Amino acid sequence: MEPIAVPRLLPWQSLEGKSCFLVPGGSGGYLSRLADDMEAVQLATAAEVVGRAREVLDDPMSPYAEVRYAGFRLAECLNDVLRVAESRGLRLPGPDTEAGEGDEGALDTGDAGTGAPESGARP
Repeated sequence: MEPIAVPRLLPWQSLEGKSCFLVPGGSGGYLSRLADDMEAVQLATAAEVVGRAREVLDDPMSPYAEVRYAGFRLAECLNDVLRVAESRGLRLPGPDTEAGEGDEGALDTGDAGTGAPESGARP
């Protein structure tokens, strides 16, 4: 009997703000590679924002608006990083599953979502 594959949580949401998933398939498809690339951009962006936020927070003369902006960006990046961690954690092989199973086909948990990144969504 073939193990049941766990859907992959994608690094974006539907237009309605609902989680999107990728139903695993035979080998890594286009959406899987797109999700991998998006996760890499999100992690790199988070690292850059942390560095810039530290500069703002280390300066006691930083204006309130800059500190507030840094806080918003940090919260935004933390949300992205937590989503990547959750997605990767869900895909860790269990004791009865094999690593390296690919992904194909998108599944959106929303009623009318497309499973694609929102228009104007930032990486």
